[in-house]
Formats: sequence, C-alpha cells, structure tokens
Amino acid sequence: MVETVLGDLEESKCCQMTDEGDVSPLNLGMIAAYYYISYTTIEMIASSVKERTKIRGVMEILAHASEFSSLPMRFGEEKGLKILARTLTYKLPSTSEFHEWSTKALILLQCHFSRKPLSSDLRTDLSSILKECLKLIQGIVDVISSNGWLKPALASMELSQMVVQGLWNKDHPLKQIPHFTDEIIQRCVQYQGEEPIESVYDILTLEDDVRNRLLQLPDNKMADVAVFCNNYPSIEVSFDVEEADEIVAGEPVRVKISLEREIDEEDIDEETKGKLGMVASPLFPVERREGWWVVIGDTSNNTLLSLKRVSLQLESKVVLEFLAPEEAGDHNLTLFCMSDSYLGCDQEHAIPISVSPGDDDDDDDDDDDEDDDDEEEEEEGGK
Repeated sequence: MVETVLGDLEESKCCQMTDEGDVSPLNLGMIAAYYYISYTTIEMIASSVKERTKIRGVMEILAHASEFSSLPMRFGEEKGLKILARTLTYKLPSTSEFHEWSTKALILLQCHFSRKPLSSDLRTDLSSILKECLKLIQGIVDVISSNGWLKPALASMELSQMVVQGLWNKDHPLKQIPHFTDEIIQRCVQYQGEEPIESVYDILTLEDDVRNRLLQLPDNKMADVAVFCNNYPSIEVSFDVEEADEIVAGEPVRVKISLEREIDEEDIDEETKGKLGMVASPLFPVERREGWWVVIGDTSNNTLLSLKRVSLQLESKVVLEFLAPEEAGDHNLTLFCMSDSYLGCDQEHAIPISVSPGDDDDDDDDDDDEDDDDEEEEEEGGK
C-alpha cells in the first residue's frame, strides 16, 4: 500500500524516489502539503493552467478540484441545475455533464458571483464550496508563480476577491457594500459633487446629509454600511530598490516594500487594534483576516519575477528578490499589491530599473575588439 501511494505521488510529480528508496518532496508536493490540497488536485492544476489562462479558465480549474467530489447530487437536482445554467455569465464547457460534481461546483460559483437566489440545499452546498476555495486559489497562485506567469496569477488573485465578496471582477466596487442596490449605485455615479463617487473611499468622504440623500437607507442598514466602509482597507505602499544604480544583468535585485494601513492610531484601543484586518464579507460563510499578494512582474512579456503573500494589521514589510533581466538597458517593471478579499483596492506602482551589462557581455565585447584588432593587423601585413 505504501509503495502504491508513493507511486501515485511520484506520478503526480509531488515527490521523487531514488533506486535506494529515498523519498524527497518536489515543488507541487510542498504546495499541496502547505495548503492541505489533494495531490490529485495539485496535479490537475499544474496540467491545466496555461500562460494565457484568464479568470474564466481559473474558475473552471477551481471547480474541478477533488475537494468538491463529495458534493451530493440529490434526486431531481439535475433539472434545477440545468435551469440555473441557462442564465450563467459564462456558458458551461461543452464537455460538462450535469451529474458531475465539477459541473455543479462551477454552476454554484457563478451563481455566487451573480448573487442568484438558491434553494436551501444548494446554499448549503455553496457554503461548503466557498470554505475550500481560498486555500485552493492560493495553491493555484503558487503553481502559476512557479511557472513565472504574471497574468494568470493576477487573474487568480481577482478570483479570490470574487469568492469572498460574491461579485464578478467587472462589477462596480460599490456593490460590495451591504444593501447597495443598482439604484443606489446609479445615484452615486450620477452625483454631481466636487468629486465623483467611484470607490468605497468616496462614500466615507461624503457629508452626512449628502450620504443620507444618496443612500436612502434606514439607520440599521446605514450601520452595516459604516462597518463595511470602516473595515475597507486604505493602504499606503512604498518601496525602495537596493543599489538601484548598480543593477547588473542576470544578478539578484532586492526591493524593500512597506505596506502601512492608513489609520489614526491615537483613535484606536487595543481591542479595536486586534480587529484590524478582519474582512467585512456578509456573503462569505466564515470570518477571516485579509491578506495581500505583493508581486513584481514585467507586463511587457507576462513574466512574474517575484511574489510573496503577507498579512497586514498596521504595517508589514517584505523584501522581494529576483534576477535582473539578461538584456542590458532600461526596463519598466510593475509592483502589484493585490488584496485577497476586496475589489477596488489593488495598487500598481511602476518600478523603472536600468540594467548594466554583465561580465559575459563585457567579455564578448572585449573578444569582438580583439577580433577587430587581429583583422586590422592581417590587413596591414597583407599590404
């Protein structure tokens, strides 16, 4: 039995075995162990995700996770799923079968993002799906990061936000706020004030009478709005490229990054401080703290250079390290700070770097110069 299990793990590229019987973990195995993901799921993720995978593709990969194989299929439920499938934002893959748990998971995820009403049984199933989603998405991000692909990683991070808030990534960020209907959002968008209302931050800056006129909500619902807006993260991001004037092609580059929550520390006590970072997510079944992915990438060639995931209460510092591009010259990299829980608060910062030629390039130039000198001497000798 042990040999069979080890054979399966080796076949799924989670570990490797020597002829002497020694076993050592591989990258996929370590990711699976860290996030408590099935080895069959991590193998499926690694074989399915591609360089150009978008949110729709990541969502379909997520729905095929073995962790959802225990979803029940009740008598007569296929008919209800077929009805729900008619109005999905994304059509089901042509190979989908309604008796399969992966199809059910995909339908329920899309219903969650569209906030469609569900029966009590399907709501229970959706809750069990959502509880597994975040660790699976984090595993997907790590697999993609291992391949050095930027766009699929960012798409997976946006999917995490969608799961927590129960929205599509293209929905208006104001829709995250409890009790915000399309009518309320429309009034906010059409508001002709000194500054347009485009984000959650803008709701906080409104005068009370203006806010009351736009929202038209009773006091108990206004209290829910206040809780969400006060929990919504306002983060100041700063960075410093170490020895920026001495970056050499192919050599390590270190970037120090600081994330600091913008809050008046004098106005918070220890109890309030302990609650900082708690996510306001009425449609997510469990309480959780927000996390952030800090990413450096090159958008011009879809390359992810370095990534770390951090938690944030008041302040967090992290150092990202990567190898400078092999090509000397000016390069425009981008620092991404991506929330795992909220839409509309991600940040992008340009990191321009100038790369000097490496030693190999210098040697090549010297060789070229020597060849030119030799040719000139031969020509003079011929004369």
